[in-house]
Amino acid sequence: MSQKLNRAAVWLDTLAPNAPRMAGLCASVQVADGNVDGKPARFIAVVPDANNHYPRAAGGEVGLLEGWTLAKVVSETIAEDADKAEKRAIVAVIDVPSQAYGRREEAFGIHQALAGAAGAYANARLAGHPVVGLIVGKAMSGAFLAHGYQANRLVAFNDQGVMIHAMGKESAARITLRTVEALEKLAATIPPMAYDISNYETLGLLSALLDINNPDAPQSEDVAKVNAALAAAVDDARTDNTLKNRLNAKNRHSSALVRERMRANW
Repeated sequence: MSQKLNRAAVWLDTLAPNAPRMAGLCASVQVADGNVDGKPARFIAVVPDANNHYPRAAGGEVGLLEGWTLAKVVSETIAEDADKAEKRAIVAVIDVPSQAYGRREEAFGIHQALAGAAGAYANARLAGHPVVGLIVGKAMSGAFLAHGYQANRLVAFNDQGVMIHAMGKESAARITLRTVEALEKLAATIPPMAYDISNYETLGLLSALLDINNPDAPQSEDVAKVNAALAAAVDDARTDNTLKNRLNAKNRHSSALVRERMRANW
């Protein structure tokens, strides 16, 4: 692979070792069946494809092909398990730098493709599939919304290579009429504007934050830690498939209060 190392590809191989990739998909969406805590699970990753039909998505971005393919895979998983008493866990392995911005993408309806993917993940969650988002690298903009954000539980690595935000720093600086340096200074005091995982954790959206020795080349200790976190997240999701766990953090007090008052007055 000529592109920069993609952690989603690394961890897909690590968590589903020697598992064949699902056939018939675009090269940038890889799916492998493995297990979590000894029970069947489906692992899904978006990875770089230098020969992507849409060049804007060559670096692991989520674009038209990726969005519709994610929707297809997740929807088929729901259909396959429709009559099963216990639905398979679905693990979205996440290292996505952005949605695929481009004129063709906009013209051909990237908003519909990404909405299709997000909708499929939400449907899986509502159908009883424990959906876990494993954030091993970047989780940026519409790419994260389409691939992982609809999960029952989010697990992330406590690492400088993990970055979560609505847009890249340069884009955010332009839209707010600031320099990147000024934006970083402001983000140091306003957690939702920050990019680092430690600030993101204060928003209450993570079920676990893991210290991994080497996210780019995991050893057995790292793999065991991640497998244990996935097992805990899946068990937790089977017990409570709502998203109310995201409102428990101190920095979500106002969000919880607004919801409480809306319910009281509805």
